[in-house]
Amino acid sequence: MNSSFLYHAWGLYSHKCTREEYKGNTIILHVERKERQKTCPLCGHTHLVKNGYRISEFVGLPIGGKKTIIRMKVQRYKCMNERCSYDQQERIPFATSSCSYTHRLARYVIDLLKAMGLKDVSGLMDVSWDTIKDIHVRYLERHYSPPSLEGVDCIGIDEFAVKKGHVYKTIVVDLRTGRILYVGNGKGSDSLDGFWKTVRKQGVKIKYVATDLSAAFISSVSENCPDAVHVFDHFHVMKLMNDKLDEIRRVQYNMEKNVNRRNVLKGTRYLLLKNGADICDKKYRTRLENALAMNRPLSEGYYLKEQLREIWMQTDRKAAELVLLDWVNQAGESKVPQLMRMASTVMAYRTGILAWYDCHISTGTVEGINNKIKVLKRTAHGFRDERYFKLRLFALHDCHITRNVG
Repeated sequence: MNSSFLYHAWGLYSHKCTREEYKGNTIILHVERKERQKTCPLCGHTHLVKNGYRISEFVGLPIGGKKTIIRMKVQRYKCMNERCSYDQQERIPFATSSCSYTHRLARYVIDLLKAMGLKDVSGLMDVSWDTIKDIHVRYLERHYSPPSLEGVDCIGIDEFAVKKGHVYKTIVVDLRTGRILYVGNGKGSDSLDGFWKTVRKQGVKIKYVATDLSAAFISSVSENCPDAVHVFDHFHVMKLMNDKLDEIRRVQYNMEKNVNRRNVLKGTRYLLLKNGADICDKKYRTRLENALAMNRPLSEGYYLKEQLREIWMQTDRKAAELVLLDWVNQAGESKVPQLMRMASTVMAYRTGILAWYDCHISTGTVEGINNKIKVLKRTAHGFRDERYFKLRLFALHDCHITRNVG
């Protein structure tokens, strides 16, 4: 076979093909070096002797839709210089000796994985699924692991369910780039120990942190990053308020004995939790107003829910604090148990809520990444390999999640 073709097709620029075989849908090329190794790479001595060989096989780029195997005679050399210990096999320039595929095949597979899954690429290339996965793992480790913390000063922390109700993981995300920096086991404060250890080791200065109202996260950040501005995500505060409002609705519905009044309350959950400004349909707005008009606790809860958003709509922190304190007073005076508990919660977390005015960050980026993780797990039908799963997460910011899946 022409040496030029060997070079352009498989990168074999210093080798020659001694024989070709055709077995079914597979082409086997027998290759060896054109010239023997002449000098010792350790001492430069010119007296090298052959010291055995082995036959190695590498999967190369397919040709004409046929799988190509490069079967190479790998020679071993020994240096005859008494003061030199060189006794190794010759270097293989087109592949890694521990791998069963060529560098060019690996690059081609990585390109295919940008648009296809592991199983699809395996079928197309007629290469085992394990080999395709090994190529992907090596690529991910080389480019994304471990994630660099250089320049990181603004992070978001959240957990996601690997198996809901049983197995959870905690992720730390760089809010400026969207990169996952750390994946910890569980959702307790100890799940972040590894991250803080790395932060201290590398001397990273974290200035801003966004989390939900998790006591574990709050405790961990307070202990390990006390000087950072810790912002409690406003979405989670509003979600907590919506939960309280829904609880009021259920209690009032169950307490109501009049069938007609119960029918008015029935099916209003969506209208109560929806942003009032977004209810444009006159029929739905009238139904909501009727439900609120006949039930004082529900009415107070709904309007306090709408007013709570105003905390994040002020021009500065001082004005927001006045709004917050006024809201807490109104909720406390309502004498509705759910609203009184919510008032205590808002008051307890007011520092983190108002910290939003020091740095306009939230866990929205992290929530978006959690949605991508759900798609990744669903499309891949789960991950049995913990190491591979983490590598996929570290590269999540740099791929089309609906396509590049295992």
